Amino acid sequence: MRSLVLGLALSSISLSGVRAGFPAKIYGVNLGSWLVLEPWMLPQEWIDMGGERCDDCSTCIASEFTFAQAYPDTVDDKFNEHWLSPASNFNPLGTYFAIFRNTWFNQDDVDKFVELGLNTVRIPLGYWIVEDLVDRTTEFYPRGGLAQLRRGLKQLSEAGIVAILDHHALPGIQEPGQQFTGRCTSDVQFYTPHNYHRALVWTAVMTALSHIDPAFDNVVSIEAVNEPIMDANQTPGYGDFQKNFVRVVRAVEFLLGLPVPSLNLKANGQANANATASLEFAAQLPPVFPPEIRSAILDAVPILLRIGVKLGVDKIFSHGPHVKKEPLITNFMDINWQHNNPLTLPTLRWDHRYMTTISTIRQSFGGVADPSETAYLTHNCNLDRIQNDAALGNSPLYFGEWALPTQFPATDEFLRKWADAQKRAYSMGAGWIFWNFKIEISDLAGDTARQWSYFEGVNRGYLTKDPSKLLDPHVCDPYLKNTTASA
Repeated sequence: MRSLVLGLALSSISLSGVRAGFPAKIYGVNLGSWLVLEPWMLPQEWIDMGGERCDDCSTCIASEFTFAQAYPDTVDDKFNEHWLSPASNFNPLGTYFAIFRNTWFNQDDVDKFVELGLNTVRIPLGYWIVEDLVDRTTEFYPRGGLAQLRRGLKQLSEAGIVAILDHHALPGIQEPGQQFTGRCTSDVQFYTPHNYHRALVWTAVMTALSHIDPAFDNVVSIEAVNEPIMDANQTPGYGDFQKNFVRVVRAVEFLLGLPVPSLNLKANGQANANATASLEFAAQLPPVFPPEIRSAILDAVPILLRIGVKLGVDKIFSHGPHVKKEPLITNFMDINWQHNNPLTLPTLRWDHRYMTTISTIRQSFGGVADPSETAYLTHNCNLDRIQNDAALGNSPLYFGEWALPTQFPATDEFLRKWADAQKRAYSMGAGWIFWNFKIEISDLAGDTARQWSYFEGVNRGYLTKDPSKLLDPHVCDPYLKNTTASA
């Protein structure tokens, strides 16, 4: 996450037939700092775990990587406590309440989502959740996250909430100096053939799980890359990676017996009840899928088999029937994220099942306008981002990260207007997903939750309990201009 605050336009776009599996309008939250922990969001818990705080996050224990490197013998237990072990409820030693207090995402949160009318979650994930992809000689991350993901997805599914699997932290690191990548470093290595391949193997594993494992039954979309470097000159091969990401998703689905209408491919006649055996036919994929796609899927097969054994669900991979479902939505940053990358989305039109997301820029990185209430609302109420993106084939579009930060001291009255103005704008498109569902409330965290936590925003009356409603539907009336301005 490094996000926020662009506005949208004042006209809607047609979404029919594009988002099967998604709600008619997305109202959601990110599960940030659950399976990719960002210490700024829970500083006291991080210190209690054994982490550190520093101005430059690359110089201390301020990421999952450096934590695992510093505490190799205890990192898995520490993070399992943060994630919430499914066995915690049955701890015979009476320590359940201590464990529960420090867990980040649990059933109480799911119940709160239902109470607040939320229908979608975006789940940031690191590549290391597929543990076989980690080079343990040079890379250091906690283990056990996949079991927690399965637990959380089942809880969300029972509540009727759909999920987006967001590849938030990529192998090799996709952006320098960011906690959300899992490692704060200036040594960015994602944009290399080796790490593109690892990311495609991750995609194949997650796509297969989304179709085979009943625990993933509410997964409707996979996001390719969260917030790559915005200058395409620094990301060689990234456009080809995006196309290959789509091809891997569709190839896995084809091998599992789903048709690919956009490629005029009927369901694979060799698909059978043995999922991993079906995937092994990747070597015989049609020519539309290049060798790199076949290689990534074949590398994913033994990983899936080991995952099945480790989690005790091997029968669903080797013997059980497939869980039939619609093809996944392939999800990308919007076409303007990389201002000089012509390969981003128009080249993916052949897929016919993609959706785009905007992660907008955090206020502390420059803000949206001059630091005043009038400037913020005038800017936001007069943006035409939806129309401009749609004209470039970049639709449907949802806003995947937004919150209420400002570059000036914000009154409660303004934050109510700021929330309304953003919800009004973002709801003109496919919908919105707030960053974040919660922020730690502690002396060390200060008042961060006031502008970054959805739960706290509702508690303080900035956000309505019904996400489809505004406190003031006319919030933008005093700020509208005759002409609109682009983001």
